[in-house]
Amino acid sequence: MIANPKILICYNEPIGIYKNYIGKTPLKDEDNIDLSEINISKQIESIKAIVAQKYPDVFQLPISSNIQNAYENLNEIKPDAIINFVESVDGIADYESFVTGLFDILGLSYTGNNSLTLGNCLDKIRTKHILKSFGISTPNYIHLRRNREVDEKQFNLNFPVITKLISEDASIGISEKSVVNNFSELKKQIKFLFRHYKKDVILEEFIVGREINVSIFGNDILPLSEIRFDELPADLPKLVTYEAKWAPNSIYYSSTKPVCPAVITKRVEKRIKDVALSAFRALNCRDYARVDIRLNSNYTPFVIEVNPNPDISPDSGFIRSAKNFGFTYEDVIDRLIEFALKRAVHD
Repeated sequence: MIANPKILICYNEPIGIYKNYIGKTPLKDEDNIDLSEINISKQIESIKAIVAQKYPDVFQLPISSNIQNAYENLNEIKPDAIINFVESVDGIADYESFVTGLFDILGLSYTGNNSLTLGNCLDKIRTKHILKSFGISTPNYIHLRRNREVDEKQFNLNFPVITKLISEDASIGISEKSVVNNFSELKKQIKFLFRHYKKDVILEEFIVGREINVSIFGNDILPLSEIRFDELPADLPKLVTYEAKWAPNSIYYSSTKPVCPAVITKRVEKRIKDVALSAFRALNCRDYARVDIRLNSNYTPFVIEVNPNPDISPDSGFIRSAKNFGFTYEDVIDRLIEFALKRAVHD
């Protein structure tokens, strides 16, 4: 192990306002703030204090589109391990994997997943291709390229259908409007997504059923967590929206309740864990990830998302599962650093 290692915390520099993140027309100005980005920036000082208890040489570096500045700072600090919290650059999620690519070029070890995994998991179509190649169940889908119209004659999905942006995470662009029940609603939501986000869209059969989050930490599958939708008004679709994750004053935030450990039979639990671990391995994940699964009426698990480097804020679902396993928050941060330091030694 490296003596007196330097630890660097990297995160995306907050850039402020995004009117489109909630996936629908905002009703008031405060809805326009990127709450997921603010959540990350608020964690940094507290995490730095935790890290400093064991590693006195701890630094922090916000990453922006000024790559030259990042390059110079990384070369100056020369960290032995980077705690990587970068999820986007200037609000562009596609650049997340570019940052780890810079770390790789400089020969720096970092926590979490590598560039290829981050890029593959961000691209929902590529994720599905990989999952299907490994025989892993995922909902049927159509890839709709930007500004193309959906062809009703060739449309082969069963309603309800969920509309998603092809390359966003943190549930950006997901709202109650995302689940549609007919072509009229579908065309309206597609038009909205193309107009506001200017990205390709994925249309996916919406699995009506229970939603299970499977957190994987190193070699450990943590206790399953279920998102319960019992308290949602009957007219709202049962799904995790952007507001459900990041907007405390919203009906989705207050009415979607995580339950950990999930109350589920051992047989179904084993089936879910087997599928989640297969997805983790198929996408070549490492250190930590969360696999989101929907169960249909036959309790067949369908992978709807593979999330490398999921949110690990103190009240996040990943940390909730970790605590149920027996880890403290400090344990999680420390273990992630140890993963990166071991790679630094072996590389």
